[in-house]
Amino acid sequence: MTILNRLYASSGEEVIIETLQINIGPEIHYLCKGYEDITATTENGDVVTFKAAAIDIALPARNSDGTQDLQFAIDNIDGVVSTAVRNALGNLTGATLTYRNYVSTDLAAPAAAPYTLAVKNGYWTATQAQITAGYMNVLDTAWPRYRYTLPYYPGLRYMS
Repeated sequence: MTILNRLYASSGEEVIIETLQINIGPEIHYLCKGYEDITATTENGDVVTFKAAAIDIALPARNSDGTQDLQFAIDNIDGVVSTAVRNALGNLTGATLTYRNYVSTDLAAPAAAPYTLAVKNGYWTATQAQITAGYMNVLDTAWPRYRYTLPYYPGLRYMS
């Protein structure tokens, strides 16, 4: 039994530390849930410092409805992160989010495979930001992706 499975089942001396990496264009923000900053190694071997923040994270549901979204809220955010979050909500094309969890006694690598999601929507107030990120919604995606339409293929009009 792995330490992570034991922690989910019955706790212990260790705690699970949830972290978020928010990429907004060239800017990268590293946040962790809790009261103390942590320095940990990512799955790529990069050593980064996650800044402590009041974060509440709701992981994606494991179901078959096609919309698996991660939702999180950040309270009492400082001016730097709140400005970045506001910019991300204004321009969602370049915003991604990576969720990792670590065990407090082993910060050499994430305890489970990280989730990398695209920021979909959210809202920002003076004291809180709530953001939804998720995978591509396969159920609402057209197939075939490239459509044969009259503007591109005018000869279709004469086919019977």
